[in-house]
Amino acid sequence: VQLQASGGGLVQAGGSLRLSCTTSGRTFGSYAWGWFRQSPGKEREFVASITWRNGRTYVADSVKGRFTISRDNTKNTVYLQMNSLKPEDTAIYYCASTNWAGATKRNEYNYWGQGTQVTVSS
Repeated sequence: VQLQASGGGLVQAGGSLRLSCTTSGRTFGSYAWGWFRQSPGKEREFVASITWRNGRTYVADSVKGRFTISRDNTKNTVYLQMNSLKPEDTAIYYCASTNWAGATKRNEYNYWGQGTQVTVSS
């Protein structure tokens, strides 16, 4: 399985970005996909995940109401729409795959993309 994340960049506080993660290499219908983020000096933290089969989502409390995860099965792509961005959202964002719906721990994910930088200025 290969994952390619894109869409990061520099945005002012209050702005929006949409991250994309394109997947390839295996049939994705039986997997779930997630987004994590990591800022300097901090642990990588769960942001959101979605199951391919029925689109069930799980979202961290820290971003609930601002971030939305979605997927397009026809394009093998999962998205993270980020609105009302705050400086504390600044991090490298990673997409990853897992065999378990609702997985929120880093070690529950077995394939990772390379990450895309999101920087939110105040």
